[in-house]
Amino acid sequence: MGSDSEAEKSVQKEKEKEKKKMLALAPIAKPLTGKKLCKRTLKLVRRAAQHKCLKRGVKEVVKSIRRGHKGLCVIAGNISPIDVITHVPILCEEADIPYIYVPSKEDLASAGATKRPTCCVLVLIKPAKGEIEQGEQEKLKSDYDQVVSEVTEVTASLF
Repeated sequence: MGSDSEAEKSVQKEKEKEKKKMLALAPIAKPLTGKKLCKRTLKLVRRAAQHKCLKRGVKEVVKSIRRGHKGLCVIAGNISPIDVITHVPILCEEADIPYIYVPSKEDLASAGATKRPTCCVLVLIKPAKGEIEQGEQEKLKSDYDQVVSEVTEVTASLF
């Protein structure tokens, strides 16, 4: 009987954490991922980080976008102050780069293989330096295409 109450308590704690994440969201965090798309997006970020196909942080992302690199921009929705990232979606729209918000900067950082919370990341199709195996490249490309198609659906329904 003690295990039931512990399980219930852990479920309640998870629900409270989810509520806190949703309350901390910025008002401009649209389009926001759902649970399923969030998991897929963070999985893509994790895979891209393993293959060095990831740009982390506002400065690197903006630099890459201005240099003409293409990819998927993933932005954390709970950034404070929000002024830090307000220009990133505009740059993405000008460069025809799809972007999506995820609820938590901590989750984004852990998926991107960093301990420090990250505002935004840019998932690239090819690594900036070097090459990766053909099979791994195809897996990354298929995951990327799947997530981008879902992001464009969410974005299209929003606007």
